[in-house]
Amino acid sequence: MFLNLYICLKQQQIQQIRMKTISSVVEQYIKSKPFLLSSLSQGIINLTSLARIMMPELELHLGKDVKQGAVVMSLKRLSEELDFKINYKISKVLKNIGEITVRSSLTDYAFVISDTLLDNQAKLLSEINKLQDIFYTSSRGVNETNIVTSASIGSMIDVLFKNEKLTHKIENLSSITVKLPQENISTPGVYYYIFQRLAWEGIIIHEVISTTNEFTIIVNDEQIDIAFKVIKDLKNVFD
Repeated sequence: MFLNLYICLKQQQIQQIRMKTISSVVEQYIKSKPFLLSSLSQGIINLTSLARIMMPELELHLGKDVKQGAVVMSLKRLSEELDFKINYKISKVLKNIGEITVRSSLTDYAFVISDTLLDNQAKLLSEINKLQDIFYTSSRGVNETNIVTSASIGSMIDVLFKNEKLTHKIENLSSITVKLPQENISTPGVYYYIFQRLAWEGIIIHEVISTTNEFTIIVNDEQIDIAFKVIKDLKNVFD
């Protein structure tokens, strides 16, 4: 009885697998590979070559032979859908990028979290409030806290945090702060697209700090011009 039930269940599973369409399996394959997904949406990949590479895995999932032409057609339909679904929504956000602010002469500190670290940060903020035009941002993780400040208050940091454990200190940094339209919170892929463009240009991002409609990246001074151009050009990337 149990054997018959097992055989019946296995047959049902096999039938369900075979009922999967080529299009759905192709879509699942592409969406599991972000860089492939991006290349396909931008039309910069050879569909015939991609289909040939995909076929062994698709046949395994479908449990049957697959024709290369059918895979190419599925990829073509998917690329057209992606071009509208992804590029249209993201381009709408990017075209409405607001103010871009650049700051230079920054230093990045990383401290191990301790019982006194927050108190010392509070003292630092109190001192910064007395000064003009000082850059300050901070992010707290599970085990460490990063503080990025204007290099001009380095001596203040050294005094206030002298008893904290410093894990790294990086100087000669710059920041780019970008104001995004409100639609960014309901549009998937905006940050992925921006950081992908920066990665393609070889930009090393030391820190990322974000609020609901704004984000800041920290980069080396020597890369600030390239990073700024990449972000500025995002407004026209889909034209």
